Amino acid sequence: MKRTARFIWVLSLLLLAFHALVSHTISAEGEGKKVYVVPVEQAVEKGLASFLERSVKEARQSNADHIIFSIDTPGGAVDAASSIAKLFQNIEIPNTAFVEKNALSAGSYIALNADQIYMTPGSTMGAAGVITGDGNAASKKAQSNWIKAMRSAAETGGRDPKYAEAMANPDIDLPKYQAGEGKYLTLSANEAVEVGYAEGVVDDRAALLKQLNLEDAVIVETSPTFSEQIARLITNPVVVPILLSIASLGFVAELYSPGFGVAGIMGLLALVLFFYGHLIAGLAGYETIIFFALGIICIVLELFVPGGILGIIGVGAVIGSLFMTGNDMGYMAMSIGIALMVAIIASVVLFKTMGLERGFLKNIILNDSTSTEKGYISSKNRLELIGLEGITLTPLRPSGTGDFDNERIDVVTEGGFIEKGKRVKVVKTEGTRVIVREINKEE
Repeated sequence: MKRTARFIWVLSLLLLAFHALVSHTISAEGEGKKVYVVPVEQAVEKGLASFLERSVKEARQSNADHIIFSIDTPGGAVDAASSIAKLFQNIEIPNTAFVEKNALSAGSYIALNADQIYMTPGSTMGAAGVITGDGNAASKKAQSNWIKAMRSAAETGGRDPKYAEAMANPDIDLPKYQAGEGKYLTLSANEAVEVGYAEGVVDDRAALLKQLNLEDAVIVETSPTFSEQIARLITNPVVVPILLSIASLGFVAELYSPGFGVAGIMGLLALVLFFYGHLIAGLAGYETIIFFALGIICIVLELFVPGGILGIIGVGAVIGSLFMTGNDMGYMAMSIGIALMVAIIASVVLFKTMGLERGFLKNIILNDSTSTEKGYISSKNRLELIGLEGITLTPLRPSGTGDFDNERIDVVTEGGFIEKGKRVKVVKTEGTRVIVREINKEE
């Protein structure tokens, strides 16, 4: 009897322990796990790529179990999107692209490189045509490379690449999903699920976490630091030419202003922000800043050392350092061109309104003149000699010497040859130049 009771007691304990273990496993499926939520918002540029790289690094160091990239972007720079896509492809942590509103243009390419995609009702994905900085379609080569990248991203995720190509190529005809002929494909949330580009449609992040069985996980939300926010703003394709234009305008205005004032500080701050933002975004290194500083030094030295070589080297170094901060040489050339145009226009306006009597330019430009009004006479004009007759003391070929009222005067003929000892007459004087003509015997 005691053995039976002891057996029942041990069996009960085992059943209770098993029940507790199963209950804990079921209830704690998401407990103890850590999920990083990383926003992919606003324009896609190098500043965003730098922020995402830092966030993924933090997730790795924290042994995160999942990364959710919350996407809402109208697109942006192709080179930045390529860097982000490469980052996604090398993430060993399970990750999800969560399209909360829009994943357009470069945003759709980023989403396609995630492990899986979920979208909210009303969100869209697509419209990934390559557009240059001036709003025109990119070259055929650039478009071809971009289409291949879109197809490759879709194929890597096991998706039908024709829809990715239609997002980047308006010539692909998918009448069921396209708004019209010659339009880039844009998929709604339900359409994305229908064609296999999204795993599902969820109302919000909580619903997504539940769908991923991570509702009880610890959520860690990342956000750009102040420096990264500045970098994102400054590396924006719209802001770059504005900053360079402000810098050029400030320095040109400073040339026409006495001392170093507001205009010069404005230009200097614009350049500091430009290089600081590109440095934080990883686009510029300290060697770029050193190169720029050497260019400025050469330009300043040119003001004191004649020759022009230092000035040419300085301008080349400054422009070269600006090109070194960008991956897209064409866009940087356009930005620098805009800044130069602003500088030229400002110079013309300031010259007409202020002249050269003010500012730094008055110290390096000669404004004084030796005019007759101030008592300066370049040479004495011998007008009193006109009509005077004399004799040539030397042959005139066509210049030589003549005697006029016992005064030896250097003279020149009108072009012909006059022998020595001939009678001549002064017909014109031009400063120190006395022009004579031979007197014929008849005269």
